[in-house]
Amino acid sequence: MSGLKLALADVEQARGVLGKMLDTTPLLPNRWLSERLGCQVFLKLENMQPIGSFKIRGATYKISRLAPQQRRRGVITASAGNHAQGVAWGCAQFKTRATIVMPVNAPLTKVQNTEALGAKVILQGDNYDEAHAVARKFAAKSGAIFVHPYEDLDVMAGQGTVGLEIIEQLPDVDVVIGSLGGGGLMAGVGTVIKEFKPRTTVVGVQASGSRSLVESLAHKKIVATGMADTFADGIKVMRASPGMLAILMPLVDLTAHADDESIAAAVLTLMEKAKVVAEGAAALPLAVLEQIKGRFKGKKVVLIISGGNIDVNVLSRIIDRGLIRAGRRVRVNVYISDRPGSLNRLTALIAEQGANILQAIHDRDTPATGISETTVELTLETRGPKYSEDLIKALRGQVARLEVLH
Repeated sequence: MSGLKLALADVEQARGVLGKMLDTTPLLPNRWLSERLGCQVFLKLENMQPIGSFKIRGATYKISRLAPQQRRRGVITASAGNHAQGVAWGCAQFKTRATIVMPVNAPLTKVQNTEALGAKVILQGDNYDEAHAVARKFAAKSGAIFVHPYEDLDVMAGQGTVGLEIIEQLPDVDVVIGSLGGGGLMAGVGTVIKEFKPRTTVVGVQASGSRSLVESLAHKKIVATGMADTFADGIKVMRASPGMLAILMPLVDLTAHADDESIAAAVLTLMEKAKVVAEGAAALPLAVLEQIKGRFKGKKVVLIISGGNIDVNVLSRIIDRGLIRAGRRVRVNVYISDRPGSLNRLTALIAEQGANILQAIHDRDTPATGISETTVELTLETRGPKYSEDLIKALRGQVARLEVLH
């Protein structure tokens, strides 16, 4: 896609089509986040789309642009999930066959949702790049039209309609933060923002375990990190695209990345403080804002919550890890005397500290357990970090040994 350039007119044309098919998503202020982060935080809720992701915009607009004879040949794409659902939804609107190649480890919920929209799903490849290669071969062999998730001007134009809505909903926006992944969303949004509000700061963010595009933007050349390791599957791209780098360099003012632990904590924060279910890629802007909040004191900051399609099993683990990180859940191995009443005294002590026992595993046979001891592995819930610290201190004073598990 060398030499291609997205223009505002392209995005406005996409809006003309998508405005008849999709509702404008909410842009909501969040007082709790604003007070905590020292800026005015607004959440652009793309998780409210019919497929739970902004990807519906670019995919649907691309399919709307295909000629009738092209639609008859069918459409194929590669995706970790959200683009797959976007293509499937768009194909259903225009009565076009959709084939989606997804990595074998794609979240089950995204596979099922894609199939429910009428698409044929092929699970091949260990990551997006391998699935992409399979889809390209299939397209060449079958004649189906390949719809790229980001290296396509129509797709970027569709994604850019997010930016048009932000400008209409918050004309004096100071900062827009969105996940990069392959770059299609921020290419479209950045094109709009820089046209209407050139002084607004556009921030592109990635997961630390998959940050080739962030590093490439920072160095103004392709940097291959050789990494694609993050639970945020929507932005799990191994290598930055030279074409996308060229488009994004004049649009993105600042880049940053956050690790999976920080992203998981942001998922939990959005659930508790905004009542928003966000997948990893969608919570990433908040995770980064937590790191760089001092730069935007008092500013109006929009976080693009790009999607809400998170596997319930992953969500369960995220909640657990997030509570541990927040100091509201504690896991310990406690070694106590193997005599009647010892366990009763232990649980009474925990109750006195105001903690709740979520799980207790009593085991005499671990290698580390002495002849006259027994081990109790406990998962405990407290009201916060100070209470957890007080609880551990109290336990250490009453038991033979204690190990804090992470």
